[in-house]
Amino acid sequence: MENQTTPRQPLAERMRPHRLDDVLGQDEIIGPGKILTEVIRKKEPVNLIFWGPPGTGKTTLARILAKELEADFIELSAVTAHKSDLETVIERAKQNWNLKIRTLLFVDEIHRFNKAQQDAFLPHVESGLITLIGATTENPSFEIIPALISRSRVVVLKLLDKSAILNILHRAIQQEKAEKRIDQEAIELIASLANGDARSALGDLEISLSLNKKINKSLVLEAIGQKVISYDKAGDYHYDTISAFIKSMRGSDVDASLYYLARMLEGGEDPKFIARRMIIFASEDIGLAGNGALSLAVSAFQAVERIGMPESGIILSHVVVALAKSKKDRSSYDAWQRAKDLAKKSKNLPIPLGIRNAPTKLMSDLGYGKDYQWKAGFHSSNNYLPDAIKEERIYLPPSSSSTS
Repeated sequence: MENQTTPRQPLAERMRPHRLDDVLGQDEIIGPGKILTEVIRKKEPVNLIFWGPPGTGKTTLARILAKELEADFIELSAVTAHKSDLETVIERAKQNWNLKIRTLLFVDEIHRFNKAQQDAFLPHVESGLITLIGATTENPSFEIIPALISRSRVVVLKLLDKSAILNILHRAIQQEKAEKRIDQEAIELIASLANGDARSALGDLEISLSLNKKINKSLVLEAIGQKVISYDKAGDYHYDTISAFIKSMRGSDVDASLYYLARMLEGGEDPKFIARRMIIFASEDIGLAGNGALSLAVSAFQAVERIGMPESGIILSHVVVALAKSKKDRSSYDAWQRAKDLAKKSKNLPIPLGIRNAPTKLMSDLGYGKDYQWKAGFHSSNNYLPDAIKEERIYLPPSSSSTS
């Protein structure tokens, strides 16, 4: 690979690809008929939103596109950019326009821009003055304004698989002429610890090589220490992981339920948040199939509050296994949804007289509470539901419930 960088730059920067063909692990967007290859082939700039985890090549791809499209590449970070920076970009783009030069603006972490800052791009994106490529690790549906999304193509970048990471590491080792200094087991370990992040893998390799020793698995662990599980408690991974956790318990997959519980706790998730979700699950998904499940989940929450971490993991795992193994019955939850829908549609229908409160003689004379008997097991021959909806059925036993 052509190396046009200085030795002082980090290894990840020195290994950054300069051609689309050198980019590994993104076969769904690169190749014959794929979006990025087609953009370059047609030489027609397209506004893009790159959505993917760190280290998947968002910045690299933006730079390659700018080079291939012969555009003036301007890079901003939404974390540090100010209003004056945006004004400078627009002024430079206008000068480029007069010189018939395209301007490609790359905004890293574009989700960090607020609505007003994102709105500022719109007229210039619409006019074609700038071609915008935004990079985000967060779901664009929630973090990018709809007007900007509608004028862009969202391109999803996935975590690199281990084989792609290994290829990148071998390229770097060859370039650094370090083939004899590191064994294959150490390379495999670095690739595994990278969790699909090429930049992280190259950073770990660089640290390992800095020891100036023959690198094996033990030295890799010594050099880079214990890797922390990637888990953003406010981002997509947070919601994706809790969703996978709940769905695994719903599907009675004990192994998957425990795995996602461990991922959350090891990533620093609040155990009380998990316990609260387990309480909801016990009522919503187990319901009448196991009336003890709700009490068990509530007890788990109380225990977590008193015990704290790391022992709370023992308590949560115990209850997770119980909830996952329990029979499931959503009939009470489904009935509650029907009751809410019916209440919204029917508004303020008159309550049947026979079950109204009758604290005064006047109310009794008007028929309030007529024929109602205050005794156990009494069942009125009249309707309990308002007359207009008396034929409605809200609770359906599991055999009749469509979602049990």
